[in-house]
Amino acid sequence: MRIPGQLAAQGFPHTVQWAAKVGLEVLDVGALTPEMKQLCDGSGLQIGSVDARGVKELLSKDDRKREEASIAIKRQIDEIASIGASLLFMCLVSEDLSMPRRETFELWKDTFPELVKHAEQRGVYIAIEGWPGPAPYYPTIGCTPEMWRAMFEAVPSRHFGLNYDPSHLVWLGIDYLRALSEFGDRVNHCHGKDTQMLAEERFASGILSPTFGVKYSYSGGFWRYTIPGDGVIRWDQVAEGLDRAGYKGAICIELEDHHFKGSLEKEQLGIQKAYEHLVRYFR
Repeated sequence: MRIPGQLAAQGFPHTVQWAAKVGLEVLDVGALTPEMKQLCDGSGLQIGSVDARGVKELLSKDDRKREEASIAIKRQIDEIASIGASLLFMCLVSEDLSMPRRETFELWKDTFPELVKHAEQRGVYIAIEGWPGPAPYYPTIGCTPEMWRAMFEAVPSRHFGLNYDPSHLVWLGIDYLRALSEFGDRVNHCHGKDTQMLAEERFASGILSPTFGVKYSYSGGFWRYTIPGDGVIRWDQVAEGLDRAGYKGAICIELEDHHFKGSLEKEQLGIQKAYEHLVRYFR
């Protein structure tokens, strides 16, 4: 799982103990220390991904900021490799949220090949998540097949790949299974999260953001994120697609569900229910 807020507030030792007790095998973390790795090792847990730091500066128009961010991320790659982790997670949201994605892509193409080369040398893989970014600009690069094709052409190394999160593709109107068929060999991480389509909200506002606010948290009006099994995603077909692609990594539960937020007990219940659904298809 990606550790949700109330559970994280209990402290990492408690999180590790609880995760192992309910049957989880992998934790994604925001940062990693040798002590955290040792705790996981002692409980039979693996470290999945580690969040990259300073990504927005890596996509800044300021040359100095980009250079400093590149140096800092290389250091982070060295750090996690020395501790024993091998996956760096990032969402490519630019510093200027209004900057067109085409311009952000050019900045990315200028800085990223060198980062990936450094990751290759250290045995680290980079996974980008396809969250489109905040409204109204949706500035994230790497969230659609159009962009993936261009990015993988620019950086063909298999040390650069996708965090496959079908929940984003659903509300974007992108065929999440076709995307897996085309890009499955570039998946090096996967989020277990679902999406429910909301018919009444779709009628009221269409695909626009509601004028008077959304009904649910983690929602865009006509859709909301849910735990796996409460949305439209066919996890049996996702499992088949990932298996065909040769994916051997984790399915990491990312809890962004209105009904399972607000207390520690709700978060724990949401994680457990998500686990119970996913374990039917992933062993």
